[in-house]
Amino acid sequence: MDITSLLLLGLAALGIISSNSPITIAMVVLLLIRVLGLQQAFPWLEKYGLTVGIIVLTVGVMTPLASGKISLQTIGQSFLHWKSLAAIGVGVLVAYLGGRGAALMGSQPTIVAGLLIGTVLGVALFKGVPVGPLIAAGILSLLIGRM
Repeated sequence: MDITSLLLLGLAALGIISSNSPITIAMVVLLLIRVLGLQQAFPWLEKYGLTVGIIVLTVGVMTPLASGKISLQTIGQSFLHWKSLAAIGVGVLVAYLGGRGAALMGSQPTIVAGLLIGTVLGVALFKGVPVGPLIAAGILSLLIGRM
């Protein structure tokens, strides 16, 4: 077994230890792609994987609105409470940082490894959620002055 497969296996183990199924499943899928000789999928995943993931995440976040659990009236009322206004502001900031992060990750792929390791450690050690690489890259882009 090569070092890359061992690394994926180690990250899957970290996912299991931290009870984080998304990390575990992602690492196992990538390991299976390698083991089954489907490496031709990697360029497609590198090019479109982030977009597909964001689409799935957006569908999940917007489902309460689409299903009627959140009404138009509730959305309107969110502009009347300070906590909701703060949430809107934070949402705008996070979207901005995510955009900067996506640009940085695309222009400087060497940074991706550090972001991924940091995210996996955050998930494993602090019960985080693996949506951090884009935001982390956005914050990093602000710190290093790149986009």
